[in-house]
Amino acid sequence: MVNILHIDSSPRADRSHSRELSKEFASGWRAAHPEDAIAYRDLGHYPVPHVDEPWIAAAFSPPETHTPELTQALRISDELIDEFLAADRYVFGVPMYNFNIPSTFKAYIDQIVRPNRTFAIDAQGGYRGLVEGKKAVIITSRGGDLRATSPAAAYDFQEPYLRTIFGFIGLRDIQFINANSLNEGDAARTQSILEARAAIQDAIAQW
Repeated sequence: MVNILHIDSSPRADRSHSRELSKEFASGWRAAHPEDAIAYRDLGHYPVPHVDEPWIAAAFSPPETHTPELTQALRISDELIDEFLAADRYVFGVPMYNFNIPSTFKAYIDQIVRPNRTFAIDAQGGYRGLVEGKKAVIITSRGGDLRATSPAAAYDFQEPYLRTIFGFIGLRDIQFINANSLNEGDAARTQSILEARAAIQDAIAQW
């Protein structure tokens, strides 16, 4: 059995393209692999808190030195990391906001990228990711055309950032399915959604 963590980060509901497409992936996977378990977290409607000063103090100090306040500061982070590490694979629905990710997803990333839980620091100050042997599909939705062949490609800080931060913790087997041009008219939107759906079916078959 494979454990999958499915996360949406759009604040929109039925009008969200990233939600629609990530749901399509999860539903298709469930139909093909009914024995697998899929956990779901909705960051868009139920955001996690941003890190604060007690969180930073707790995350960068030995657990045996923690006061009750510092232990409590990491409670949500511990819950999120335990859930994240329990999964074998991930499906993320992530809309593009201002050429990057929504703050809801950034807050989540800040909670799970933590020393001695998802990455280690060696004596020389080097970093090593602790999340190994896992896979992810990241489904994005973009208003404009930010494909590599587009003149606007340089504005895509979303995919490079996500590859970098997840790679930092050891998650490097990542497939992106990007739905572009969603605000560029009905024909462009329809074509992009069709292409994303085809990519989703291919990913389900090959994942």
